[in-house]
Amino acid sequence: MNILITGAKGQLGLQIKKLSKKFIQHNFFFTDVAELDITSKSAINTYISKYNIQAIINCAAYTAVDKAEEDYDMAEKINATAVNNLAEAAQENNARLIHISTDYVFSGHHYLPYKEEDNVDPQSAYGRTKLSGENAILNTGGNAAIIRTAWLYSEHGNNFLNTMMRLGESKEELNIIFDQIGSPTYAQDLAEAAILLAEIDTDKPEIYHYTNEGVCSWYDFAVEIMNLNNIKCKIHPIETFQYPLPAARPQYSVLNKTKIKNRLKIEIPHWKESLIKCLSNFEK
Repeated sequence: MNILITGAKGQLGLQIKKLSKKFIQHNFFFTDVAELDITSKSAINTYISKYNIQAIINCAAYTAVDKAEEDYDMAEKINATAVNNLAEAAQENNARLIHISTDYVFSGHHYLPYKEEDNVDPQSAYGRTKLSGENAILNTGGNAAIIRTAWLYSEHGNNFLNTMMRLGESKEELNIIFDQIGSPTYAQDLAEAAILLAEIDTDKPEIYHYTNEGVCSWYDFAVEIMNLNNIKCKIHPIETFQYPLPAARPQYSVLNKTKIKNRLKIEIPHWKESLIKCLSNFEK
């Protein structure tokens, strides 16, 4: 297939670029805002037609969670309006759309891992704009899949892993939240699942959940990062109220991944295993 990747300079897009060497049966077209403005439907249609695109993996997103509280219009433009453009263009051109969404569409007040059909109730502007993007795809219909993920990290970009490694080397101790529970996701693992899902046609949009296996708090994640890197920085557990931020975070956002594991017939690595793999890729 000819597969269009949007948001190719983000951490997920960069991982798909690495994996493209493995999926040599496909032709990948990597774009970011400079190459393709996804807020313009005509630009998307022109690109799809020019390169005979058969599948789109949308990695583009407004991900500044706290900034979205005051910059809602821009977050909505990228996370919802652009997604609606992609959904309509994909359907009009008989292309499959894979869209990346987030655990922030849930309230975080659950006590069991969220299933795809559980009620959504975003608590932040970012979460509301991402839910608007999901609804745009569901309302458009057609050959599409939404992948909700959480706690994404990689060797590249601004993420929790890179922040902890940077701060751990420069500070003797750090306070990290222990009462927010979820599952880290290595972008390389998610990238492979997204490509595999792009290969499967459906007659209506479907929602899937994907994170690495296992459950931890941000505190646990930070401790593991320090241990694996032999960083001596002391990590102290704190509660959410001790580190106030503009946007509300889900207290519990563990995602049930049974559906995607059955659909793709895959085993998902434990988060500690994937963290080790990611750190080894730093060294390479």
